[in-house]
Amino acid sequence: MDLGIRGRKAIVCASSRGLGRGCAEALAAEGCALVVNGRNAADLEATAEAIAASHGVPVTPVAGDVSDPAVQAALLAACPEPDILVNNNGGPPRRDFRALTREAVVEGVIQNMVTPLELIRATVDGMAARGFGRIVNITSLSVYMPIAGLDLSSGARAGLTALLAGVLRQVADRNVTVNYLLPGKMDTERLHAGLRAGAEQAGTDHATEAARQAAAIPAGRFGTAEEFGRACAFLCSAHAGYITGQNLKIDGGLHDSAF
Repeated sequence: MDLGIRGRKAIVCASSRGLGRGCAEALAAEGCALVVNGRNAADLEATAEAIAASHGVPVTPVAGDVSDPAVQAALLAACPEPDILVNNNGGPPRRDFRALTREAVVEGVIQNMVTPLELIRATVDGMAARGFGRIVNITSLSVYMPIAGLDLSSGARAGLTALLAGVLRQVADRNVTVNYLLPGKMDTERLHAGLRAGAEQAGTDHATEAARQAAAIPAGRFGTAEEFGRACAFLCSAHAGYITGQNLKIDGGLHDSAF
């Protein structure tokens, strides 16, 4: 299927690796010009070069923490009229809620609620004026189901979802959509860090812990950045204009619910 977005311009945050890179790769495969972002300048440059070489589209790297207003300004300078915005950012590290200081809570909310809101505020009116906009926020399955130690991340991401519920309905009639991708257990560095921690706690090894957790997923495996990216590309497509305010769980059936 031709997704109808060839030539569109996209900003993909935190896209030097993992799920963000999966989204960037999928959009590039559909012919989108990209601005990519990551904290490690060398990794980001390598990613930009690889995507441009593979897909023959312009790819502009903007290095830095996307929560930094200066980095946001650089992203928007590189792509002042984006058609597509994919919000992504690292979440707070795992910790018991009793260990959360005021400063840690504020930082987590800035990372996973304030930052995407700032980028949406900066881009949504332009999208509406041009008659096309696709905003995809990568949140987490933990918005629906608790994950031990990720309470701050879950709360900030759920807060973003609730905050935008009214906002997205103000622009839907101008072909601007806002949706959410909720990854479950995806085969990323973050997952493997958790697997190593779980193995250490259980007194076993990484492979055993990975097999145990994969077996608990109805699909019997972890998800991939590639399939995650293709789901993102569809939500950004010309065919998805009647889909807005939706939370798409990409979890292999892990969330045990009928709705």
